[in-house]
Amino acid sequence: MAAAPSLNRILSVMIPAFNEERTLEVILKHVLERPEVGEVVAVDDGSTDGTWSILSRCAERDPRVRPFRMEANQGKGAALRRAISEVRMPFAVVQDADLEYDPRDYPTLLQPLVEGRADVVYGVRGFAGQTAFSFWFVMGNWAVTFAANVLFDCYISDLESGYKALRADLWRRLNLQGNRFDIEPDITARVLRLGYRIHEVPIRYYARSRAEGKKLTWLDGVRAIGKLFGLRLSPYASLFGKESDPKYHHDRQRQLSLRHPLM
Repeated sequence: MAAAPSLNRILSVMIPAFNEERTLEVILKHVLERPEVGEVVAVDDGSTDGTWSILSRCAERDPRVRPFRMEANQGKGAALRRAISEVRMPFAVVQDADLEYDPRDYPTLLQPLVEGRADVVYGVRGFAGQTAFSFWFVMGNWAVTFAANVLFDCYISDLESGYKALRADLWRRLNLQGNRFDIEPDITARVLRLGYRIHEVPIRYYARSRAEGKKLTWLDGVRAIGKLFGLRLSPYASLFGKESDPKYHHDRQRQLSLRHPLM
């Protein structure tokens, strides 16, 4: 039997951070304890608190931390797009700077990727245990996810999950444009427009409240549904550019189809 592929130092962890001094150092400690982490690409999105000082201090202690700074706040999407341009490992995951997502789930997210069974893996909140924020927050996520399933004829459970892990090459080819929380439907719609299937795995989730810094609102859910409609109706060339390579994605998906965990 072939040896299991190594997960050591193959993951780029992308951390967009805006005014997260309360939890940033804690989550960085947990991220850097993980053997899967080859680098942390942290982008300070124009914070006005001590976020940048924390990132600079952590970078001095651990060379895997690569901090970048945006002079003005542009939103999670803009910070994530900057991080994508700096990624150097073969796989990359989004890690929010709060404490809602648990880095102990990295192996679960990475396994389908390293086995060549998927190029896109989403962590689904609820199956491995979670603490929910509110009934309406859960219903809003359900509505956005339902809209994606109808529009793209797919079946996913948690579009707004913060844990999205992709091959780094695919991250770069998505040509993302979202600046704020519209980055979540932007990622999902582009992945589905390219023909990839999203593999879902269970993760832990510890929701924070408004008082603890929760930023997402019901308006973001409405905007997300509008974004999905726009991306579903947009021409391929306008989404991915005239220099996009459909053959690359066709060949890649054919390779994925030939891999099966029981073969």
